[in-house]
Amino acid sequence: MQMNTPPRSTIRLTRRGRVALIATGAVVAATAVAVPLLTLTMEGEETRPTSLVIPEGWRTGQVYDAVDKALALPLGSTKKSLAKANLKLPSDAEGNPEGYLYPATYRLDRTATPESLLAQMVNTANKKFRGSPVTAGAQRNAMNVYQAVTIASIIQSEAATKPDMAKVARVIFNRLERGMPLQMDSTLNYALNRFTLSTTTNDTKLESPYNSYQRMGLPPTPIANPGEDAMRAAINPTPGDWLYFVTVKPGDTRFTASYEEHQRNVAEFNLLRRRASPSTTSSNSTSTAVPGSSSASAAR
Repeated sequence: MQMNTPPRSTIRLTRRGRVALIATGAVVAATAVAVPLLTLTMEGEETRPTSLVIPEGWRTGQVYDAVDKALALPLGSTKKSLAKANLKLPSDAEGNPEGYLYPATYRLDRTATPESLLAQMVNTANKKFRGSPVTAGAQRNAMNVYQAVTIASIIQSEAATKPDMAKVARVIFNRLERGMPLQMDSTLNYALNRFTLSTTTNDTKLESPYNSYQRMGLPPTPIANPGEDAMRAAINPTPGDWLYFVTVKPGDTRFTASYEEHQRNVAEFNLLRRRASPSTTSSNSTSTAVPGSSSASAAR
């Protein structure tokens, strides 16, 4: 399987419509949404939180900010602590914990530090990812575990629902095997450090190893921290010939091998989006004319 190759251009995927998720803040949630589980004193005053919740699909930056908030530290403290955290990351990660800050609920005791919390997250990820099912599943699909985590992170960012995850995985594998660029908006949004439904043609020209519109193969690292369901989908893709997908509306994600059919699906998505909010879709947005990627046209 071709995982990393020089830049090349072909038909591109568009993005999945995760309008409902973004509207409710589930995807773009600020760290305050899911972070500390607070306790109260008898007088009703807040005390130090007792737990830290890391949702599936958060990026490292969101995790760092959440830890800072939970431990009442200045913003940026957790990120700075990486150098002394001595995290047990795979060699492929080259010290970057993206993908390995495992989504879960972590207990906050009085001795908790940024280093100890990050270590717990990475150790949990290693336990989950180094098991024989994941290792065997990765080998079965001609990849290593780090590549499987990278694919899982894209699935986590792209799939509208749990049942869609294994289908999104199949789109990724089919494109890799055919030498097609992934063209996922999720990877482009990662490069631009944003969450959005609108991707312009100029955006797709960005010089970045995470620009899967311009570059072949997988991005150099995961783009989020995937959960168990996304990881399971990455090593067990649903059989199918799909190359494109788009969530036309909540609960209606359409997968197809036909570019023409996908264009019709994307046109329907854009029509519904314009009706819902005329100002959100611009004439130079890739979601107005394309094939299948992250938030409004192809994947999640």
